Amino acid sequence: MPPKTFSIAHIPLRPPTPLAWDGAVWGGMPSLYIDQFRPEGSAHRPRTRVKLAWASEGLCGLFEVLDKHVRCTRTHFQAEVYKDSCVEFFIQPKAQAGYFNFEFNCGGTLLASYITDPTRTETGFKAFTRLSPLQGDQVEVFHSMPQIVDPEIGEETLWHLGFFIPFDLLESYVGPLGQISGQRWRGNLYKCADDSSHPHWGAWAPVDALNFHLPHCFGDFDYKQPER
Repeated sequence: MPPKTFSIAHIPLRPPTPLAWDGAVWGGMPSLYIDQFRPEGSAHRPRTRVKLAWASEGLCGLFEVLDKHVRCTRTHFQAEVYKDSCVEFFIQPKAQAGYFNFEFNCGGTLLASYITDPTRTETGFKAFTRLSPLQGDQVEVFHSMPQIVDPEIGEETLWHLGFFIPFDLLESYVGPLGQISGQRWRGNLYKCADDSSHPHWGAWAPVDALNFHLPHCFGDFDYKQPER
């Protein structure tokens, strides 16, 4: 089966209202769906859509999640946010280099690393580097939910999570990226909530095991040329 593909639109400037799904910037963009769920999870299948765009300074993204059983307790950078109601963006700018995992709980807390060997070990992965607090501060995160959601919200809840990742941050690990337009990168997007009452593990490009760190399952992201 060929890899899934998605074209990342170019925008001249970052969205002034990062969470406006139907706003002036995000409104006309196509979205992709995180709808490939692992059978190990519960029957809960939150409707999760994502829009992606790039500007000269970096990558922008916006998740929209129609969810239930929403829970969020981790508030510190590099905490285990995947155990909360969480969305994730993995991106590999260069085929011969590693990939980044940017994981956000619905309250806006970030976990992020640069991973060159995702083989599982007792301490995480065989070869990886956690982003420093200063680097984490370079990733802008926007969220509609409060930082802490506890107790769990059982009823249907619509929430949004937006992000901006500067290209400079990626280049500090993989080297110069050059002209972004026309490039093809690899990656994936995920929705999970390991410690909720209804755990689930969903992906955009399907994964062949209960493990999001499988680069061979990544899809392709094409960077559109700027419109003239």
